[in-house]
Amino acid sequence: MASMRDIKRRKGSIQSTQQITKAMKLVSTVKLQKAKQRAEKSKNYFRCMYETVVSMLAKAGNINHPYLHPGNSEKKGIIVITSNRGLAGGYNSNITKLITQGGFRKEDVVVYAIGKKGRDTLLRYGYSVREDYSDIVEEPLYSDAMEVSKKVLDDFANGEIGEIYLAYTGFKNTVVHEPTLLKLLPVDLGAASEDGASTDAQDNRAPMNFEPEDDRALDMIIPKYVTSLIFGGLVESVASENGARMQAMDSATSNAEEMIDHLTLMYNRARQGSITQELTEIIAGANAISM
Repeated sequence: MASMRDIKRRKGSIQSTQQITKAMKLVSTVKLQKAKQRAEKSKNYFRCMYETVVSMLAKAGNINHPYLHPGNSEKKGIIVITSNRGLAGGYNSNITKLITQGGFRKEDVVVYAIGKKGRDTLLRYGYSVREDYSDIVEEPLYSDAMEVSKKVLDDFANGEIGEIYLAYTGFKNTVVHEPTLLKLLPVDLGAASEDGASTDAQDNRAPMNFEPEDDRALDMIIPKYVTSLIFGGLVESVASENGARMQAMDSATSNAEEMIDHLTLMYNRARQGSITQELTEIIAGANAISM
């Protein structure tokens, strides 16, 4: 059995850790409230943007535009949004699993990393990281999403990548966060919308006229579409990260409380045993003197 000194030292260490986890939970809770409001306000816009573009292209007939057809390259560009810090449960690992266990060939994947944790993990697994935008994940702006969008679209247009994907954590509510892998380009005309309603190119096919010409219109629409989805992924990921960290710190605090209670019981037992032993020795010594 551990000595009272060892038990007391371990209890003190756990109490110090518990204070840290409590503080981190409070910080994450405050950040979550702000990020949650931002994600909920913007969620409908980004979902509508995705569904509108898919529906529009599905009804437009055959358009010969580079953004609508796979590139010559077999490589797949994946924008990976994770966090710069850990202690958030499975938040970061769930995103990297979308790539490592998603059926992609390692040599065909080009990573555009947003977040140090995802970048470091994928580098460790041997994936190629072309760009690192980890600085923007803390307070993402629309201009940051435009920068990422411009880079991946340029690589797509230059034939360096043939497809573009977005890996992020969708924010459902405070406790539910869904790792999502979304194909951005070429636009998947048969993709299902988020609420489960699929887009059918054969239904309600109304004439789709572009003004200006379709090439010029798509040159303006597709970059805005890609930028909007990247920014939406960033906003939802920030909210999901803080929600995941809050849950993780809450669980850690509860576990620390249980360990402290257990160590307190062990300490009391050890102390009671020490007192009993001292009393026994005193009584035995007194009896020896009286004899």
